[in-house]
Amino acid sequence: MLTTIAGRTVHVNDEGFLTEYGEWDEDVAAELAGDIGVTLGEEHLEVIRFVRDDFAAEGVTPTLRRISTVGGVPLKRLFVLFPKKPAKKIAYVAGVPKPVGCV
Repeated sequence: MLTTIAGRTVHVNDEGFLTEYGEWDEDVAAELAGDIGVTLGEEHLEVIRFVRDDFAAEGVTPTLRRISTVGGVPLKRLFVLFPKKPAKKIAYVAGVPKPVGCV
């Protein structure tokens, strides 16, 4: 399905997650974050960049545990940066698939 985000036409699924990795940029991320009530700062972007890089390398959206242990961001901090369902919100803003097991 096509939609417009940050003035660009992008592909999304029925939940609004981007389906084309290459259509993402930080302007798209900022608009997606705003849609879920998050204002992106540098700390948010560091998490998002890690998630995108890890997804590109591993082919699967990283879990919160992986973001914490490999990405070096304490789990509690992820809940502060992306309150209520941080794994789902991080994936949404990062333009990667919803993590397995997320409702």
